[in-house]
Amino acid sequence: MADSIDNLFECFDQTSNDAPKDKDQTEDTAGNSEVSFKGTKREIEEYADSDSKRIKADDVNVADINFEELRNRILIHSIDTLDSCTHEVACPPGQEYVPLQPREGDPAKIYSFALDPFQKESILCVDNNQSVLVSAHTSAGKTVIAEYAIAKSLKNSQRVIYTTPIKALSNQKYREFLEEFKDVGLVTGDVTINPTASCLIMTTEILRSMLYRGSEIMREVGWVVFDEIHYMRDKERGVVWEETLILLPHNVHFVFLSATIPNARQFVEWVAHLHQQPCHVVYTDYRPTPLQHFIYPAGGSGIHMVVDESGVFKDDCFNAAMAILQNSGDAAKGDRKGRKGGISDKDASQSNIFKVVKMIMERNFAPVIVFSFSKKDCELYALQMTKLDFNTTAEKQLVDEVFSNAMDVLAETDRFLPQVENILPLLRRGIGIHHGGLLPILKETVEIMFGEGLIKALFATETFAMGLNMPARTVLFTGMKKFDGSQMRWITSGEYIQMSGRAGRRGLDDKGIIILMVDEKVPPAVGRDIVKGQPDPINSAFHLTYNMVLNLLRVEEINPEYMLERSFYQFQNQTNIPILYDDYKKKLEKFNSFQIKLEDQIATYYVIRRELDTLGVQFRSFITKSQYLIPYMHPGRLVKIKYDDVAYDWGAVVNFKKVQEIKSKKTGIKVSTDTSTKVQLDILLHVLSSEEGESNNHGIPKPCDENQKGEVEIISVDSKYITHISQVRLFCPPDLRSKDARKGMFKAIKEVKKRFPEGPPLLDPVKDMKIEEPEFLDLIKKIELLEKKLYNHSLHGKDIETDYAQYEEKIRAEEELAEAKKKLLNAKSILQLDELKCRKRVLRRLGYCTNTDVIQLKGRVACEVSSADELLITEMLFNGLFGSLTAPQACALLSCFVCDGKSNETPKLSEELSGPLRQMQDLARRIAKVSNDARLTLDESVYLAQFKPYLMDVVFAWCNGSSFAELCHMTDIFEGSIVRCMRRLEELLRQMVQASKTIGNIELEEKFNHAIKIIKRDIIFSSSLYL
Repeated sequence: MADSIDNLFECFDQTSNDAPKDKDQTEDTAGNSEVSFKGTKREIEEYADSDSKRIKADDVNVADINFEELRNRILIHSIDTLDSCTHEVACPPGQEYVPLQPREGDPAKIYSFALDPFQKESILCVDNNQSVLVSAHTSAGKTVIAEYAIAKSLKNSQRVIYTTPIKALSNQKYREFLEEFKDVGLVTGDVTINPTASCLIMTTEILRSMLYRGSEIMREVGWVVFDEIHYMRDKERGVVWEETLILLPHNVHFVFLSATIPNARQFVEWVAHLHQQPCHVVYTDYRPTPLQHFIYPAGGSGIHMVVDESGVFKDDCFNAAMAILQNSGDAAKGDRKGRKGGISDKDASQSNIFKVVKMIMERNFAPVIVFSFSKKDCELYALQMTKLDFNTTAEKQLVDEVFSNAMDVLAETDRFLPQVENILPLLRRGIGIHHGGLLPILKETVEIMFGEGLIKALFATETFAMGLNMPARTVLFTGMKKFDGSQMRWITSGEYIQMSGRAGRRGLDDKGIIILMVDEKVPPAVGRDIVKGQPDPINSAFHLTYNMVLNLLRVEEINPEYMLERSFYQFQNQTNIPILYDDYKKKLEKFNSFQIKLEDQIATYYVIRRELDTLGVQFRSFITKSQYLIPYMHPGRLVKIKYDDVAYDWGAVVNFKKVQEIKSKKTGIKVSTDTSTKVQLDILLHVLSSEEGESNNHGIPKPCDENQKGEVEIISVDSKYITHISQVRLFCPPDLRSKDARKGMFKAIKEVKKRFPEGPPLLDPVKDMKIEEPEFLDLIKKIELLEKKLYNHSLHGKDIETDYAQYEEKIRAEEELAEAKKKLLNAKSILQLDELKCRKRVLRRLGYCTNTDVIQLKGRVACEVSSADELLITEMLFNGLFGSLTAPQACALLSCFVCDGKSNETPKLSEELSGPLRQMQDLARRIAKVSNDARLTLDESVYLAQFKPYLMDVVFAWCNGSSFAELCHMTDIFEGSIVRCMRRLEELLRQMVQASKTIGNIELEEKFNHAIKIIKRDIIFSSSLYL
């Protein structure tokens, strides 16, 4: 063993041969690379003096805040209830709390089953004509309360409105309630059925539109039911719920149906404050069918229960599953030479999913919903199951019959579309697919078959978790990451709760089963938070839109400021004022308590050291550039890293790989790309064992001190975290998968540290690494200048560590105080008021309203457009852009506003389409310029990228009579996305008809009516199976 260790040090007797090197070696500048510096002498002098004065704090003026009123503006009363649910009521001040009275007479609706406690409590609120938020798990039976409110309204000859987040859910609820109540109508953007009915089902956007237009229907409405109210937190559409709730009259009562939310009380406080009426919250965690949560670790042979049916988290089982992941990850990383011809990550993942689904079926845990977070994965995993068959011969015949009946509504040619033909063989085997890229008629067919028990394994995206009560016995997650529209991220615990709530069928299963597939990329802390975490709160997503501002300017009784003042956004902030003020006072008191000797001198010394630290980041950005770093990153090279502000001791490079990063920038339809090389390193480090401590973010274990129990692990990190590169390179065994091999390597590193008490010699970035960029050489000069200033400082070398540490603490206290002050001042002000002023400025400059906020013709036209960019479309109308276009051209151009599909290729457009597109983009640039001139920041390239031309040629072909099959050959966008674009386009065209009427342009009105006729045909507008 001793011989092998001695061999590790042969590098000390020779010059490193990794890269060319000068014979002379002076003391290397990287020896001080922990700090690097920038700035001319004059800049440094100014910087060092700027913070030398004693720091002062100004108090915040709170004389205008009535703290007593804020603390007591809503009174909360707890109500004694039956087991398993919580019942509270929020009452506005000045209104005496009156306990709920038992119902007199017969109930509005009689149920054939025993009601759960939370259902009884909620129905009692409805019987007392008081609003209620029902917060319960998926499939708990919240719809019972909605049905009761509908029955009560019909009994009292009142009208009731039931709102849903999406049109598909409106269709489903219409079918469900029509069978129950008969007097039911449907109003969505696509369909209007029986609009004079007593019970109207609609999307929230339709209700908002009715309120802005002062619909007569609202005079007769007694109750409004908001289904899936937790969607109010949606970044894009959540504002619609807030607008609607603010605009509804005070005499209306509400039933809110929600998944479990931790801040349900805050929401009902807002409703009570908004409408000056009591609002109850009935909350339950009870599940009629308990759930068991399992983890299937990649590389493992079985599943591990991590949460039992009582909701108890099992740490030992979780750690065992994570250990399997760690071991399989170590095996992959330890074998640094790699294996050719092996199974890829994707293949391994597919193999694991096949294995798990097969196990579910063998153990009779069907039906199973398999959640994936991309449409392609859904289809890919479903196709892996083609060797399995879950349906009997009789069930296959039923599938054929249901499918045939559903497809009868299609034209003959549409029945032979690839998507229609390819899904049937899977359905016959009891395998279904459900995602937004499917044709709507196929999605509905799959839903009906799943509800009838003809599909045993359904591969779906998370949209299936919203909608009708369609539970399964088992839910399987194929991954834990999703793209949320801007980035790939881990799913939240709230999203996991929503989807996993589909497991367990009441009255059929004694327990529901959830299996979460994880791989070594999932940090243990992330996995634990997802499985064990809390539901997501409702946080306001309120933001101003031009449509909102213009509609409020048009209505005489209210104005945009009214909307801002009453938003949930404002309420949440103002509710926190007493808490924020108390926090500010504590931080101010802490800041003023510091008494530091020689504070002025320490301040200048601190500034120099802080600048050195800041510039150290710039220094390291040079030495970690791939072209300089890669020649030295061979196995055995000693390096230091710093991650999450935590410095690690010396470690050894085991392996590295180059990763090409492609960044794209889009300007209109032009896309430019920039390619850079990123270096990913596998480094052998001494880190805390899993029993001793948690990981940093992204699951990298924390470094181990001498007195702690540690492990020698191979950790994968980005090269940007390197702080030191040593001249020393050790011999690195080819296989480090075993613990003994890793310990042997670590022992060699310890020997190096003994031989060099001051630290191993470092590479010279100029002489060794040949970094000769002018900026870097300039940086070196400035480093020397600032170092000299540091050494010449009167405090340098003196024992001031205690005072210096205290000064650093005071700086942190100052930063915390500034943040607390900012939060308090924000909460005091009307939020987004500055943005409102800027938006009004834009509207005035474009001629939508006057300086006195009187709405003009352009403004009234823009009010008619709610499903697209109202400003740009109005500008296009008034600039005569549509006048010279044919109906097909107009449709193609307007498709840019409603296309949400993504294509790998930008279509090659003919001049008759590209010409109008360029004109539209020129107008968009003008709007961006006016916005920026009005101090409303708008990135021109980002703004133009919103208008996607990917389906222009497809829409144009459809308008000119092409079949849907021909459209599918023109683009790689999913069929369902094409249909969704066309239906949204038809809705936008109807708004264009109204806008043309407002202008008084009959020719345009006829053109847009003709456009509606030519697109509204065949499979794209086939009616829903629920209607």
